[in-house]
Amino acid sequence: MPPAKKEVRPAGRPRRVPAYVQSQRGVKGWKQAAEWLEYRGIEDIECITPDQAGVARGKMMPSKKFTSNTSLALPSAVFMTTISGGYPEDGNGFSYPEDDGDLKLVPDLSTLTRVPWEDDPTAQVICDLVHQDGRSVDFTPRNLLKKIVAAYGKLGLKPVVAPEIEFYLVRKNPDPDYPLVPPVGRSGRPIGGGAGYSIAGVNEFDELIDDIYHFSENQGLEIDTLIHEEGAGQLEINLRHGDPVELADQVFMFKRTIREAALKHETYATFMAKPIQGQPGSAMHIHQSVIDKKTGGNVFSGEDGAETEAFRHFIGGMQRHVPNALVMLAPYVNSYRRLTQAASAPVNNKWGYDNRTTAFRVPRSDPAARRVENRIPSSDANPYLALSASLACGLIGMQKRIEPDAPILTTANEDEIDLPRGLLEAVDLFESDEALREILGANFVSTYAAIKRAEFETFMEVISPWEREYLLLNV
Repeated sequence: MPPAKKEVRPAGRPRRVPAYVQSQRGVKGWKQAAEWLEYRGIEDIECITPDQAGVARGKMMPSKKFTSNTSLALPSAVFMTTISGGYPEDGNGFSYPEDDGDLKLVPDLSTLTRVPWEDDPTAQVICDLVHQDGRSVDFTPRNLLKKIVAAYGKLGLKPVVAPEIEFYLVRKNPDPDYPLVPPVGRSGRPIGGGAGYSIAGVNEFDELIDDIYHFSENQGLEIDTLIHEEGAGQLEINLRHGDPVELADQVFMFKRTIREAALKHETYATFMAKPIQGQPGSAMHIHQSVIDKKTGGNVFSGEDGAETEAFRHFIGGMQRHVPNALVMLAPYVNSYRRLTQAASAPVNNKWGYDNRTTAFRVPRSDPAARRVENRIPSSDANPYLALSASLACGLIGMQKRIEPDAPILTTANEDEIDLPRGLLEAVDLFESDEALREILGANFVSTYAAIKRAEFETFMEVISPWEREYLLLNV
């Protein structure tokens, strides 16, 4: 056999590289992954997956080991861990499985991307979890969202979402006993509030925001808009609409990205729902619509552009079931500090047209873009779980043909609070909703509820400044 001919290229002309290798996303197989890594000189891979809190868990390894079909595993207990690192007790329907072994990490190669803040060439990939026999793990967040999307798919439908994430920039605060305070901007003065949509407010953090954009571009993450919100040092990033799993992946990655960009500038970025007393809380609003997979049309609008039964039933399902799913949208004790009438957050289960005081807002749009915005979730929520809960409630409404109340035309936040006032009440409502249990799965419901109860007990061990202020010498 004659030797293979060597490729001859004009001087100075680089070797043609496939588009998927040059792009930040789009890898589909292990051969492509190896080429993608080699092209960038990647040395290490972070194999990550979100736990119940949305925290990145996983393993790091050399890129050569990653592409050699190495088996990856994590203990199943990782996905039963509280935010403080503890574990729930058996009870209330929850118990640790007898075969509490390792779960296999299966990389989703379409999420393979660079880690732009690392000094050494590093990549990251989001992984799914399966049992050793290949069965999907039903109580992990990414798998749960895939399950909800698949439930829509069985009906010939495809949900579309667009999240909006609010967060605060605060001065570094290594001592948790001290309150958080706004950072100092480029003007040299502490940032004040009341700067909603202020360009000058955004410009105070020009260099930090440039790094957010730079890091995002290097990961193939697309920011739609960025604004300064009402709070002191509070920003909001809006993402373009798309597939729920892909958008949850983006929020998961954005949170890491924003924190890393802030640390580079000696600042913290926090997604706490209510980080600073007297300042507005931080939300993760979710815009939702549903597409007919055959026609590509929005099922919320008829051929004549009018609202459909599917649109009304989607809202009806959210009105009835979102209060019961609140623990997935407001997952911590701190989340309920945002859900008060004084915090500019919706504390009701009402809906209205372009009414920002309602829980479910229908923005002004043409019929093709008709959508429902869920304004209840806080930015501390795990994006996979928040999207799962919101879409599940809408789907229940469509399946059970739940009619909504009449739309609210006036301010809705001045009435009594319609939502649970605290974490334990939210957990009880969550466990008692049989429709939610059916669509989310009993295993997830019992596991998640047990974690939340354990977190509440940990919180109850802490004595707050309020108690020392008003009880120390008065009772």
